[in-house]
This record gives sequence, C-alpha cells and structure tokens, in this order.
Amino acid sequence: MFDPNDYDAGSEINKALSAAHTCLYGIVHAAIVALGCSPGLGFVHTGHEKSFVYDIADLYKADVSIPVAFRAATTKPDDIGSVVRHAMRDEFYNLAILDRIVRDVKGLLLGEVVQEPDTMEDLVTLWDDKRGEVPAGKSYAEGWDREAVEET
Repeated sequence: MFDPNDYDAGSEINKALSAAHTCLYGIVHAAIVALGCSPGLGFVHTGHEKSFVYDIADLYKADVSIPVAFRAATTKPDDIGSVVRHAMRDEFYNLAILDRIVRDVKGLLLGEVVQEPDTMEDLVTLWDDKRGEVPAGKSYAEGWDREAVEET
C-alpha cells in the first residue's frame, strides 16, 4: 500500500509515478502563474490551493508522466526519483510541453484555439510600455534608432 507521507516505503512504480507527477505539477504550476492565472481556480479538482494545477496536469499524465514513470521503473535504477526527474526534463523538452500547456490554458480560459507559432521568432516577444508587444531578438537599447533596427 502506498503511503504519500513515506515515499521510501513505496514500490518502485509508486515512487516513479510520484516523482513524475510532481515534476508535471511543477511545470504546470509555473505556466499557470506565469500566465497570471490562479492555481486554485479548479474546475474538476476543487477546494485546494492547487486545484487548477491538478486539472491541467491531468491533461498530460497519460502522454507524459505515466509512460515516463513506467519506462524508468523497468530499468530498476538505484535512484528511481533521479532517473524519473531527468527523464521528465527530457520529455518536457521533446514534447514542447510548456508551449502546449500555455496554448491549452489560454484555449480553456479564452474559449479560442491558440495557434502554434510558425517560427521561433513568433514564440518570444518583449513588452514596450509605449508600443506594446515588440519582436524579441533585437536590441532596443537607448540611443538606437528603433526604426532602423526593425528594418534589418
């Protein structure tokens, strides 16, 4: 029987699942807060300060954390937690999970499908208090002619 208060007493697969889900909760929580949303908003899960985190994380468990946990457990490593955390990091990168989370949260809350960017340049922007959103990857330092920089 799994005891959430005694991680070391759990089976290898329970340890792997706990570590994988915890990683997923962390990245989902970060995305939710970065978007300015409340982690406690919850629609399915309620009554907890991380209800919305659990709601959104559930969207990815079957594709991300559960497969990673089972793959890691089959290798029977000495430190299952470490192996799972590294595998989750790699899976987050390979699946561009942070981008998916942002699109899905925006889609849920705004009621519209958010399209994937065509290029990496479309992915990151900067905020200018006078002009609003401006392209990233350009120098807007004092003394630069912004119009000339934008034309290059």
